[in-house]
Amino acid sequence: MRKLRWVMDGGGFWDLDISTPQTLDGLACAVPGDPLPLGLSRGTRLSRPRQLQFMHRFMNAPLVPSYAKTRGLSLQRLISLPFSDNWVLFLLGQFNLQRFVSSVKGSEEKPKGVSSWLKTFGRHLQQKSLYALGFSSEFQLGEDDTLLFGLDGYDDTEKPRGKVVFHHKFPDHDLRVEAVSPGLFVDNTGNYWDVPFSTAVDLASVTTSDSSTAYHLSAHYTSGSPKQFENVLNHNDSVPPTLLPGLAFKSAFSYRKKVDIWRSEAPKLKLEQLYDVFLSNSHVSASGIIGAAATAAFGDNSARARIEDGSPGYFLQVSGVKSSFLADMFASVSFTAQYGNFQRPSLDLTRFQARMDFPSGFKFLSAATGLTQDLLNSQKPSLEAVQAILPNATLSLQQQIVGPVSFRVDSGITVDLKNPDLPIRAQEPVFALEYALQVLGSAKAVAWYCPKRQEFMAELRFFET
Repeated sequence: MRKLRWVMDGGGFWDLDISTPQTLDGLACAVPGDPLPLGLSRGTRLSRPRQLQFMHRFMNAPLVPSYAKTRGLSLQRLISLPFSDNWVLFLLGQFNLQRFVSSVKGSEEKPKGVSSWLKTFGRHLQQKSLYALGFSSEFQLGEDDTLLFGLDGYDDTEKPRGKVVFHHKFPDHDLRVEAVSPGLFVDNTGNYWDVPFSTAVDLASVTTSDSSTAYHLSAHYTSGSPKQFENVLNHNDSVPPTLLPGLAFKSAFSYRKKVDIWRSEAPKLKLEQLYDVFLSNSHVSASGIIGAAATAAFGDNSARARIEDGSPGYFLQVSGVKSSFLADMFASVSFTAQYGNFQRPSLDLTRFQARMDFPSGFKFLSAATGLTQDLLNSQKPSLEAVQAILPNATLSLQQQIVGPVSFRVDSGITVDLKNPDLPIRAQEPVFALEYALQVLGSAKAVAWYCPKRQEFMAELRFFET
């Protein structure tokens, strides 16, 4: 979902922040899943102001475009004011070009002459709804500490968005504390939700080993009544239970293993620089994650909707007290194949990945047990039982076109056995053009488009494969 990542913990299995043009900072939080809790444990990403600063200075892009169905085509420009080596202030302005053009076309004025045209444009440019302005300040408190303040104002019809983020890097852990008001969340049907106040504390272990264990601890507090921000897809407008006011403590423990099935030892071109050091070898590999997660909730957010064909894990709720406890197992299996070293002028990179996620181990085991019993009793398995054991699948394909430019598509795959006419269909595909920034080792400019949500955005990604 607009994440465009190959890494296991960033492919949609965890509740990562989602890139979106709906806000000036370019991010929306995924609605917390049950019990997978890891909405913040993904380390730091380059902030939106830092991305725009890089594009303006090093990519000759004075204006950066973005598009959202509800807002239209907009252009962004950043001004940075460095006060010291450790403190910088960013002023981010956004101009809604599509709304301006529509306003001019819809005007009944018929200007004659250059001066008349300029006056007409000037009157239209005075509309407050054409502009959005963001202020943010970034403090480097030390080698391992970063503090970020942000305030975004849109027009006089929307409440400004405020954000405070503190990040600390431990030797083997990431600590992140975040408070937003209002916080923007997006659910799995595409609806955006404004939560009046949301704060979270997240501690995550960090490892780069191919065989390692990891754990995540987080606390998430929300207050106020969530309101729908944009119902782009016109789906169900019922509020997700995890966004209701309350406090939730969440934890997860997992084990990850990666195995190289084959890796090429062919020599690389001596006088040609690699476009991306992380994509420099032909190989075939497989990896997997297995773990357990638990959530303890107190407040209105403790209301947990049960799955129609069974409880999603171990569920405990105390009568008379607004609290609940939910635990479950999860697993994910990934297969990756790459051909080419991404070094030659064209067609030197073809990369494919397939991933299968099992978000509820209890549900899978229950369905698999019932299916086995049906087969042992010579009974025809029901479609519901077969459907229940199917994983959530995601496919990704990347192909170099010419030089540092490659095309990429990511898409979920949905299998609906109850629909014989179209049992398999793509779920929210994302199409992207990537431009590798060769001099930085592993960095790229990404321009992606999501047809389902009708959103377009240009971003920078560093050290993501």
